[in-house]
Amino acid sequence: MGDFRRGPRSFGPREMHKATCSECGQECEVPFKPTEGKPVYCKECYRKKKGF
Repeated sequence: MGDFRRGPRSFGPREMHKATCSECGQECEVPFKPTEGKPVYCKECYRKKKGF
């Protein structure tokens, strides 16, 4: 029997992709492949936009 109390599944390390923040222009890394024409935000700018 499996132990269901271990918490969320671990899928291993995420593949990170280099990107340039659309807001501040700082180089950053994101856990998805950026799509041309769609904005990408660094952690700080993303938090500001989402109101965290």
